[in-house]
Amino acid sequence: MKEFINILKSFLKRNIINIIIVSIIFSIFLIIFLLYSIPLEPILYAFLLAIAFICVIAAFGYIKFYKKHILLKRLTKGIIFSDFIFPQSKDIIEQDYQDLIKIIEKNRIDVINEKDRAFSDMLEYYTIWVHQIKTPIAAMKLILQSENTYINNELLDQLFKVEQYVEMVLQYLRMENMNSDLMFKRCSLDDIIKQAVRKYSKLFIRKKIKLNYENLNCSILTDEKWLTFVIEQILSNALKYTNEGEISIYMDKDAPYTLVIEDTGIGIEQEDLPRVFEKGFTGYNGRINKISTGIGLYLCKQILTKMSHTIKIESEVGKGTKVKIGLDTYNVFIE
Repeated sequence: MKEFINILKSFLKRNIINIIIVSIIFSIFLIIFLLYSIPLEPILYAFLLAIAFICVIAAFGYIKFYKKHILLKRLTKGIIFSDFIFPQSKDIIEQDYQDLIKIIEKNRIDVINEKDRAFSDMLEYYTIWVHQIKTPIAAMKLILQSENTYINNELLDQLFKVEQYVEMVLQYLRMENMNSDLMFKRCSLDDIIKQAVRKYSKLFIRKKIKLNYENLNCSILTDEKWLTFVIEQILSNALKYTNEGEISIYMDKDAPYTLVIEDTGIGIEQEDLPRVFEKGFTGYNGRINKISTGIGLYLCKQILTKMSHTIKIESEVGKGTKVKIGLDTYNVFIE
C-alpha cells in the first residue's frame, strides 16, 4: 500500500503541469457558461463525461507508468549486464537519457576490461619474475652453504627472508583470483603443519625456541597449498616476535576443528587487536620494531575467508599470542 501511494504521488508530480492546464481549462469553460446563463444541468453532465474520460486516460497512463517503474527496478538489480533492454521511451528526451546511459555503460565496461587486461599482464610479469628470481636465490644459497661460517649463516638467514617476501608477493597477486585456483580435498592436518615447521626449523634452532607439538590425528576439508601458506605466515610471525620461550601447536579442546598456534612472544596491544587483519596495519609493535609489513595477517584473513575458514587472535602484552584457526567449512560447493 505504501509503495502504491509513493508511485501515485510520483505519477501525479510527473503530470502536475497537465493537471494544472486541465483545471484552468475547466475553470474557463465554467466561468463562460455561467456568464452566459447556460442551464447548469447540461454543464454538469458535460463536465462529468469529460472527467470520466480524463480518469480513464489517467488510469491507462498510471498503469503504463507503474509497469515502466517495475521494469526499471528490475534493471537496477541486474545492472552488471551490459545488454539490458530499456522500456520504450515516451519522448525524445527519455530516448536521449537512455542513449546517454548506454554510452556511460559501454565506457564503464571498456575501463573494466582494460583494468583486467592490465592486472593479467602484471600478474603474468610478476609470476615470471618470481620464478626467475628463484634461480639466483638458489644459486646464492648453494654458494653460502659451501662454507659453514658465521657470516654465511647470517646471509642465509637474510636470504631466507628474501625468499619469504618473494613468495608473499606471488600469493598476494594470486589471491585476487584464488577462487579458480582452490582445490578442496581431505588432507591430514599433521602433514600441513610438519611441512610449515620444517620450513622454519633452522630459525627455531637459531633462536633456541622450543616447539611443543604432537600429532593431532585430524583430517580436514581444505585447500592444502593455501592453508600451508597461512600456517607458514602465522609461524613466521610467532618466530619474529618471540625472542625466547616456546611455540605450541595444538587443537582447541573447547572448539572442534580449531587449530591453535600459541607463542610466548611480546604480545599485541589490546587496542591493536581489532585492526590486526587490516591491510597495511602494523600497530604498536610494527612502529617500534619496524619489521612489520602489515600484509601477512591481512593475507591470512582473506585466504581463510575464501576457504570458509575463520581466524581469531587473542593476545596479552608481555605474555604471548594465540592464533585460532577455525577449520570447519561452510557454504563450500564441491564438484
